[in-house]
Amino acid sequence: DDRSFIREREPGTLEHLLTLPLGPFEVVAAKLWANGLLVLAAALLSLEAVVRGVLGVPIAGSLLLFAFGAGIYLLAVTALGVMLSTVATTMPRFGLLSIPVFVILNLLSGGFTPLESMPRWLQLLVQLSPTTHLVAFAQGVLFRGAGLDILGPRLLAMAAIGTGFASLALLRFRRTIAAVV
Repeated sequence: DDRSFIREREPGTLEHLLTLPLGPFEVVAAKLWANGLLVLAAALLSLEAVVRGVLGVPIAGSLLLFAFGAGIYLLAVTALGVMLSTVATTMPRFGLLSIPVFVILNLLSGGFTPLESMPRWLQLLVQLSPTTHLVAFAQGVLFRGAGLDILGPRLLAMAAIGTGFASLALLRFRRTIAAVV
């Protein structure tokens, strides 16, 4: 959960966390995976039970490939949230910072507004968002049945963006540790 650093910083439990024999990487990695598997399981269950079961809509591609891509996306977005939580020091500040960021990323992802209708400079800018790549990836897998050979660049882009956010989060978290200790 991206708010977990703030929830630990506010009551002072971050200091207790730092007494564990864990390095900053282990702490950040645990935060990235905290809810990711649960969200991924819920997404797959929804696709299977609701989309296929209740609605009867066929899924053209591999659910395993979709799960893999969604997992990479979850890591990327969670890394962004963790990075934002290292900037915001309280929950209200985190809310004020994260809501516009995530809303804008979703609105400009291509899922609500076609990328082609945006100015060229904005089309290039939103390529830095993992959500843009997830939308194209999910459409390719679920609607067109595309495979890894076609969607590999989307997965690599999400992984690279997530790695960048995680690196920034780790760097900022190390600074937080240095400020606390």
